[in-house]
Amino acid sequence: MEKHITPVVLDPAGADIQAESARLRDLGPVAAVELPGGVHAWSVTDAALLKELLAGPEVSKNAAQHWPAFRNGEIPADWPLTPWVAVQNMFTAYGDDHRRLRRIVAPAFTHRRTTALKPRIAEITEDLLGALAAIPPGTVVDLREQLAYPLPIRVICELMGVPGHMHANLRKCVDGVFDTSLSPEQSQENYADLYALMYALIAYRRENPGDDMTSLLVAASDDPETALGEKELADTLMLVIGAGHETTVNLLDQAVFQLLVQPRHLAGLAAGRISWPDLIEEVLRFEAPLAHVPLRFAVQDLTVGGVAITRGDPILAGYAAANRDPNVHGATADEFDPARPVKDHLAFGYGAHHCLGAPLARLEATVALPAVFERFPEMALAVPPEELGSVASFISNGHRHLPVYLNQTR
Repeated sequence: MEKHITPVVLDPAGADIQAESARLRDLGPVAAVELPGGVHAWSVTDAALLKELLAGPEVSKNAAQHWPAFRNGEIPADWPLTPWVAVQNMFTAYGDDHRRLRRIVAPAFTHRRTTALKPRIAEITEDLLGALAAIPPGTVVDLREQLAYPLPIRVICELMGVPGHMHANLRKCVDGVFDTSLSPEQSQENYADLYALMYALIAYRRENPGDDMTSLLVAASDDPETALGEKELADTLMLVIGAGHETTVNLLDQAVFQLLVQPRHLAGLAAGRISWPDLIEEVLRFEAPLAHVPLRFAVQDLTVGGVAITRGDPILAGYAAANRDPNVHGATADEFDPARPVKDHLAFGYGAHHCLGAPLARLEATVALPAVFERFPEMALAVPPEELGSVASFISNGHRHLPVYLNQTR
């Protein structure tokens, strides 16, 4: 990175992701940023340029292969974002390795398997809504805590075969991976706890195999012809379980929030002027569940948006900024409009690393959102929007809490 460029220091607590994203867009299609630990990177916020990068071989997610500073030991082992770059799974794999690992995981997310989950998603949703309905009127309910979070984590844990006694520790560890405000010591401790949990899950499913994805991956790891190493197995489980619920938590959270602060869209849904899929796609665009996704690395010297990026430079995919690119969405890019004709967004990535679990996240939202508003049509926020806070992350884009009155009784 050129020394004379002063980078934007990203807020590790993610206090105002959209304002920060707007500031980056104002600096041009590519902006210099500083990550926790003083690591410099390039943030690409132009949607077309970002798509071009994500679709080609000119950038890699493999730090060990394509990030000289990491390979040479210049990045300390306790760097808070180490879990995002040091793992060995399809998230960081490049080329043939990525294709090999994606082929192993893809059977868990086929259209048939995803569609088959719909009745179970409906059952879990009904169970959660039933528990909410039993809460006395006038009680403030944290809908993120009591609906948006438990639904996707229960779905992914059932899909992956995570036994109930591991759920609480799993949640704590996954939250820690996305919490970019942790100190290096806290991040390292969380990283170690997460690995211990993944190896415990592997051991459990070796002893108790079932019709779940972890059992299938364990069997693949035990098959010499699959060439799936033990660390690759643990890292793959970490990726699928973590990514398999975090984005959906934020999607549900942000969708409920938008409908509560802009109730005219509920009327539009009731009148058929907009559909639930339209609303969900607009939530994904307007409030990308993952605002920035670290990291990619230039495989060769590049010129992107008039900016010279040197081979090995880290690149941050600015999904939140790109999703509000006025070159794509015009003068209304910063407005929430489920009826907008252009649905294009990058919430689930693009190219070879497009999220395999995107259909599952959409299915969960399509089942849960109509159900919650049908059960609680008078639901209202219990505090002003500015008091909701945000999760402590510049990666994960959600509210810290979502307190509501389910029946507007105060």
